Amino acid sequence: MTAVAELAGVTIVRGDSRLLDGIDWTIDETDRWVVIGPNGAGKTTLLQVLAAQLHPTTGVVGLLGEVLGAVDVFELRPRIGLTSAALADKLPRAEAVSDVVVSASYAVLGRWNEEYDELDHQRAKELLTELGIGHLADRTFGTLSEGERKRVQIARALMTDPELMLLDEPAAGLDLSGREQLVRSLSSIATAEGAPSMVLVTHHVEEIPPGFTHALLLKRGRTVAAGPIAQALTAETLSETFEMPLALDHVAGRYTARAF
Repeated sequence: MTAVAELAGVTIVRGDSRLLDGIDWTIDETDRWVVIGPNGAGKTTLLQVLAAQLHPTTGVVGLLGEVLGAVDVFELRPRIGLTSAALADKLPRAEAVSDVVVSASYAVLGRWNEEYDELDHQRAKELLTELGIGHLADRTFGTLSEGERKRVQIARALMTDPELMLLDEPAAGLDLSGREQLVRSLSSIATAEGAPSMVLVTHHVEEIPPGFTHALLLKRGRTVAAGPIAQALTAETLSETFEMPLALDHVAGRYTARAF
């Protein structure tokens, strides 16, 4: 099995703070990981490392067969699909949805003078249709609901056939209907043949899509538990991560948690 990412002793220090502290982690090509932890646990920082946007203070990061610090990250980043609130804020609100997606081919935000062939446009159309929003292709991004925007971002992240897909709290700000539609879409992607390796960051176990295979629990930049989801995500590890007694239920492929 091929490793998509390998982190060994990864520590990131900013001032007096250790954002990540000695993280050891391997992501294989068939893995679908969820990263769970409270605010300040280091989840987004970890995703920035995997997106080749942040180098560790100490430790080694192997990513898609390369080593951070010894590779041109601008050649590496197009092989990684990313959705995040920070990226969403940069997408032009007046851009047509189809152009938001297709422009990922050139890794640009907003169309300029670049040329796309018919295969690019066809792929963008297919991705939007697969995510249930093909009818929105001609709408402008700024007129969409939050849930619709999230799915457009996922289509954009998939546009270049990434080898690794990173999702930073994709369900944040969604109502119940929007969350469930998104979870269904992510589950479909995760279980599809030829899907990329995936890493989803969340605070809430209810947002874990069926089909995700592994879990990493973080607290204060350190690993609480990591491994196959049934072993790593338990009431005990979740309680330790959030520092309160929690019950964890798993029914029909979905997780729920509550305090007691």
